[in-house]
Amino acid sequence: MGKNWEHLIKNMPNRLAPSMAKDHPNLPVVKEEGCYYYGVDGKKYLDFTSGIAVTNVGHRHPKIVQAIKDAADGLMHGPSGVIMYESILRLADELAEILPGELDCFFFANSGAEAIEGSIKLAKYVTKRPYVISFTGCFHGRSLGALSVTTSKSKYRKFMQPSGLTYQIPYANVKECPQGKDPEAFVIEKLEKDFASLFSHQVTPEEVACVILEPVLGEGGYIVPPKGWLKRVREICDRHNILLIFDEVQTGFGRTGEWFAAQTFDVTPDIMAIAKGIASGLPLSATVASSDLMKQWPLGSHGTTFGGNPIACSVGLATLEVMKEENLLQNTRNMGKYAVEQLERIKERHSVIGSIRAVGLMIGIEIVDPKTGDPDGKALLKILDLALEKGVLFYLCGNHSEVIRMIPPLIVTKEQIDEGLKILDEALSEYEATIMNLVEN
Repeated sequence: MGKNWEHLIKNMPNRLAPSMAKDHPNLPVVKEEGCYYYGVDGKKYLDFTSGIAVTNVGHRHPKIVQAIKDAADGLMHGPSGVIMYESILRLADELAEILPGELDCFFFANSGAEAIEGSIKLAKYVTKRPYVISFTGCFHGRSLGALSVTTSKSKYRKFMQPSGLTYQIPYANVKECPQGKDPEAFVIEKLEKDFASLFSHQVTPEEVACVILEPVLGEGGYIVPPKGWLKRVREICDRHNILLIFDEVQTGFGRTGEWFAAQTFDVTPDIMAIAKGIASGLPLSATVASSDLMKQWPLGSHGTTFGGNPIACSVGLATLEVMKEENLLQNTRNMGKYAVEQLERIKERHSVIGSIRAVGLMIGIEIVDPKTGDPDGKALLKILDLALEKGVLFYLCGNHSEVIRMIPPLIVTKEQIDEGLKILDEALSEYEATIMNLVEN
């Protein structure tokens, strides 16, 4: 590491807010390419994070880089509405072709949290109802509106007093299913009871504008619900004329093996929030609904200065083009299945692995205390550090930070999965050997 880098890293706590700069692992890098980061230390790191499910077509794909250069020759900034430009209109047309149902009208913004804010605002405006129902464990962002429905970790809400106009019920948890009972039937039955209890004791359904959830729990632990559970959420919303919002910020753009998790689970929401993989790392997101619903949201009810940036929209178009040309949805399904098969074999050798949770290339590896089965976030961090030393970058999630996120770019190959999982296997072995030595001594 050069002197300038050393100075910058040393001074980082004085220049960057701890809430930004104290994440794991703070790897200093100078370049990214495909499925790899290149460190200041001269090492090459296999990236199994995709910038937290953002660079789905890989880092710095040539078509993405060229799209940025070409777009910058024309326009750098909108603002959409004051002026109008081709890339935002074409992107809306292209997205309407791949989204499910009648989700064909867009309010473009910059971040996932903004897309969530817009989704909730739209639902409340259209229904004229005040309340929102979300699910315990879901993460929807850290801005105050999004935070009011975020419950993946209590620390995110600490001192914030999020809006009291929200109610939470439990997310699907098949682990609670009694032995001998069908897990899907169990969680569906519990869902009906939870809604009935909420409507009987806390809020009437006529007052609820929307139900919002992640179709696959993301930051909350990569929990994949049974398809029937999501279908029943849809039915309950229809029963009471409540709008259903899917937060597809992390699950969108091929991550689950289809364009969106809504298609993976065959459940279409009324409103969808999309971001992350939409523009391969450039700030872009959208609140999506049918044109009939969106038309009820008139001029001035919502707005943006930077949303739908012309360069970001051009990159969004290039991202869709790459995904189609390189058949990345099929690759996601194939490589996701292969990765899980290998992980199940690794699990047999390591008692610290609890469950493997996966859909497509959205894979969670639970780390537990072998004696108690309890979540073990401290062990996870040590395992991630060992893997990083050997050249693979993973990330974490879960209420106790006990789940390894394996979310490689969707261009990942079988050889790269083998490379990464071999190192993870070695890291697990080293960690377990350390624990055994401590016990023996």
